[in-house]
Amino acid sequence: MAFEYPGDGSLDYYPCRYGTSRLLFRGPRRDLSRPYIAVLGGTETYGKFVAEPFPALVEAKTDWRMVNLGVVNGGPDAFLKDPETLHILANACATVVQIMGAQNLSNRYFTVHPRRNDRFVSASPLLRSMYREVDFTEFHFTRHLLGHLQARSPDRFEVVAEELRATWVQQMRALLRACRGRILLLWLAEKSPPDPDRRANLHREPLIVDREMIAAVRPLATGYLEFRPSAAAIAAGADGMVLGPMDAPLAAGLPGPRMHEEVADALIQALHATED
Repeated sequence: MAFEYPGDGSLDYYPCRYGTSRLLFRGPRRDLSRPYIAVLGGTETYGKFVAEPFPALVEAKTDWRMVNLGVVNGGPDAFLKDPETLHILANACATVVQIMGAQNLSNRYFTVHPRRNDRFVSASPLLRSMYREVDFTEFHFTRHLLGHLQARSPDRFEVVAEELRATWVQQMRALLRACRGRILLLWLAEKSPPDPDRRANLHREPLIVDREMIAAVRPLATGYLEFRPSAAAIAAGADGMVLGPMDAPLAAGLPGPRMHEEVADALIQALHATED
C-alpha cells in the first residue's frame, strides 16, 4: 500500500509550544533543562505524515536529546521573529539547521505571515508598479504568487527572484549567528544544490536556493551535510506515511519514512564529525 489510513487518517503530532512562543512545534515537548540538540527546519523536519521524523530517530539511536523545532511551511522569518526560539538556539549544545526555500520570506516586494510563512499578506508598492496588470488580492500563498509572476513575465520575475536570493542569505546568516553551539547545515533534497542560474526553477526544492547561496552562509556553520536519498528511498515514496484519503498529493513531495531513516543515519555521522 502507498499509505496507511487508520480511522480518520490523523496522526498525533503532539503539537507543543515552548515558553511564550507562538510557534507550534512537533512534539512531544522536550525538557530544555538538560543538554539538547535543536533541529530547526520546515515541513520536512517537522515530519508531516511521518510517525517518527528524523530528529526522533536520531534520539532513539543515540543518547542525544533532540528538540524538533520544525514548523510546517516555516522559513527563517518565523524563527527570527520568535524570541523564544532564539533563546532555545542560544542554549543548545548543537543545532541542525535545515536549508529551507527562499519563497517564504518578507522582502522589498511582498510580505508574508510572521508565523505561517507560506501565506502571502501583501504586495509592496514596488511590486505593484512592476506588475501593474496583476490583481494581488487573488493570492493567498507565496508559491501561487511566484508561479503567476514568473508565467506573466520571466524577465521581471528574475528581479523578484534576485531579491529573494539576497534576502535569504541575509536571513540565514542572522539565524546562524543566533546559534551558540556547534552548527550543522542540512541540505535535504533528492538532488544536489543547483549551480546559479538566471532562471529560477520553481519546481525544484528547496525553492530558488542554489549552491552560491549556500556557499555564502556556510562559513558560519561548523559543518555541512548534503543529504541525497538512495534510489530505494525515493522509490519507497509515501510507503508507511499516515495519510487520509485527500492527503496523497500533499505527501508526494515530502520525505517518507525510509528517507527519514536515511537522514537520521547520515545526521548521526555528521554530528559526530563536528565534535572533532
